[in-house]
Amino acid sequence: MEARHDPDPAPAQELALPIEGMTCAACAVRIERKLSKADGVDQAAVNYATEEALVRVAPGGAGLADLVRAVESAGYSVRTAAAETSVPGPAEADGTAARVRTVRGVLEVRVREEGGAYLVETRFVRGVTDPVVLARAMGVDVAPTEAEGDALEREHDARRRYLRLRFVVSAILTVPVAVLGMSHGLFHVPGANWIAFALTTPVVAWSGAEFFRLAWRAARHGAADMNTLVAAGVGTAWAVSVAALVAPRFFVSAGAQPDVYFEAAAVIVTLLLFGRFLEERAKGRTGAAIRSLMTLQPPEARVRDRGEERLIPAGEALPGMEVVVRPGERIPVDGDVVEGRSSVDESMVTGEPLPVERGPGDRVVAGTLNTTGAFVCVVRRTGRDTLLQRIVEAVRKAQGQKPPIQDLADRVAAVFVPIVIAVAAASALVWWAWGPEPQWNHAVMRFVTVLIIACPCALGLATPTAIVVASGVAARLGILVRNGAALETLARVGRVAFDKTGTLTLGSPVLATVRPEAPFDETQLVRWSASVEALSEHPIARAIVDAAAARGILPAKVVDFTMESGRGVGATVDGHAIRVGTAAWTGLTGDGSDRLERDDTGATVITISVDGRSAGFLTVRDSLRPTAATTVSTLRHLGVDSVMVTGDGEPAARHVAALAGIHDVRAGLLPGDKEAFISSVRGHGPAVAFVGDGMNDAPALARADVGFAMGSGTDIAMQASDVTLVRPDPLLVADAIRLSRRTVRTIRSNLFFAFVYNVILIPVAAGALYPLHPDLLLNPMLASAAMAASSVSVVGNSLRLRRFERLQTKP
Repeated sequence: MEARHDPDPAPAQELALPIEGMTCAACAVRIERKLSKADGVDQAAVNYATEEALVRVAPGGAGLADLVRAVESAGYSVRTAAAETSVPGPAEADGTAARVRTVRGVLEVRVREEGGAYLVETRFVRGVTDPVVLARAMGVDVAPTEAEGDALEREHDARRRYLRLRFVVSAILTVPVAVLGMSHGLFHVPGANWIAFALTTPVVAWSGAEFFRLAWRAARHGAADMNTLVAAGVGTAWAVSVAALVAPRFFVSAGAQPDVYFEAAAVIVTLLLFGRFLEERAKGRTGAAIRSLMTLQPPEARVRDRGEERLIPAGEALPGMEVVVRPGERIPVDGDVVEGRSSVDESMVTGEPLPVERGPGDRVVAGTLNTTGAFVCVVRRTGRDTLLQRIVEAVRKAQGQKPPIQDLADRVAAVFVPIVIAVAAASALVWWAWGPEPQWNHAVMRFVTVLIIACPCALGLATPTAIVVASGVAARLGILVRNGAALETLARVGRVAFDKTGTLTLGSPVLATVRPEAPFDETQLVRWSASVEALSEHPIARAIVDAAAARGILPAKVVDFTMESGRGVGATVDGHAIRVGTAAWTGLTGDGSDRLERDDTGATVITISVDGRSAGFLTVRDSLRPTAATTVSTLRHLGVDSVMVTGDGEPAARHVAALAGIHDVRAGLLPGDKEAFISSVRGHGPAVAFVGDGMNDAPALARADVGFAMGSGTDIAMQASDVTLVRPDPLLVADAIRLSRRTVRTIRSNLFFAFVYNVILIPVAAGALYPLHPDLLLNPMLASAAMAASSVSVVGNSLRLRRFERLQTKP
């Protein structure tokens, strides 16, 4: 019976859903739970700071519409947009609708007739649907669209303006109420309580309406959040005041004073709105880095077609098109320069501060700034396939993934509100039963104060704001961290293992010497070696191929190509069995092999065999990266040990290690040996990081606690890594560790403050210090100020990470 080969499983789908309506950490936890219960959802992480849900769904699992319904079932919504197009007939409408339904992110498509024409209407998720792809499916011209970062900034500005309006109106109405309420009889104003009622009611009913609306929405879904606490506290203060104003005799007959608390209700709403406004503004600054990246890519591209130039939407540029870039313009696509020469400022994408020269054959990146000259490039990637957009996506994912340090805060946030309500109710009952006169008034005040001072927001903002700021700073420096867990693990790294070629060295080796053995000559040796190495991606292979081309030697046709990673390559060339690589690979294991692999100058020795006999050897040299030695010394200063693991021979490896200042060298390792070495040192003390750039580094990158892939490396290495360095600078490894440690310290201080704030002030609000002194009772208005300040202080502490600067090397 023939064995059936099961195909590789389809990759899981990852979606970033923009969420609307979250106001605290409990909201994020509730949405996560709903999304996690959806069919096929492997992981759901909701970030309160960025207002996004990152969801990973297994093949065949819940669709986008199912995920949106899950969010809505929790009482929240997914940010969507609408579009429509008109077509002449029903057949065209059905065809357009069918095409639109295949576009990623489309939730709903409807067709309706209007005035003899047919309208195709669609609703799609913002940020998931590519507007260019949607426009093509709808059969309409693609107009230059507003950059996604600009759209997000505009939405945040609108939200901040609305919050500011509510706060200003509330403050204007609250000031006279507060003066009347806290004057203690200094001002005799006829009908003062009715005036306070008239001014406070619009503050509660309009400025504070959102608290009540969101609290009701949570209650309808069987949940409670921060809005529940505010609505209960403010509503109680206002309702008791109205009752005392309308029916004071009832309170007197019940043995209570008919006091009013309008000033408390008004001041609480005003201060909380002020806190929300400051928090919203601070949260906007935490995401400024990623939004600035999103705005870099220009909306239009100037394409050259048959000698004529025309502007088209950048998303419409296709691979192979020629794009003209003038001085002062941002480059709209990823491409290869074919004409002209210029200096390009790549600092916003790669973090490299100085402009770099770009000419024919060089690659340019979308979003970078052309400074001096004009050039023409051939399009390689556009839209969401560009390096810039992949950086944005990587940063988004890092911000959406929660580090383990957040778990405790999430568990507390999930039960925080019910516990606070229980504490508030219990304190009110205690004061009503055993408190001093007037007991009823004391009970109301303690109930309101406990509800208002409790702050789950600080818990929810403690970790995500720090992660958002840190990942944005890292992206600005040219460091892409895959997730929050990697950022946290980086802080524990105590040993870094470096690959040699392309990591500590430039990765651009050159052929130094050719030493044939009789009866072969140099031309044969170079021709056969280049012919076989042309099929390899290793930097040494490229050096041999380039050397052959420089000498005018054309490669021959090869058959039966074989490769063993870390050892060498082989093929049949001109009827001869050619092997190029280590002495063990070529079969030269006699007494001469030691001599062949020994080079005290640091050159790598490549042996060649023809039909099983030695044909000679080549030496290839590579230069140390300028920042390699600084990297090692900086890591040593940080308490991090460095080790070199390489497939090169011992002499070459030790020569480069000595130049870099590395004392621990593991040479002659195959890819499996590198992985085994990483496995052997993991779990014994601090975390272990591995830095590499090649395909043969992928196993070790995946095995390390944190894997760094150099930006000049292969896609396979980058996929296996936790951190990608956009530019090939090993000093970024030290920067990443420093940033990680500072981030973790910030998160811990945020969490400490959030926990201590609630643990100390909730009992104080309940009246725990009253037995020590009657004046040690917290006023609800002070409680609202403390609550607003707690969230703002946590966000402000996280924003301090924006001051982080990379290490500077000495010229």
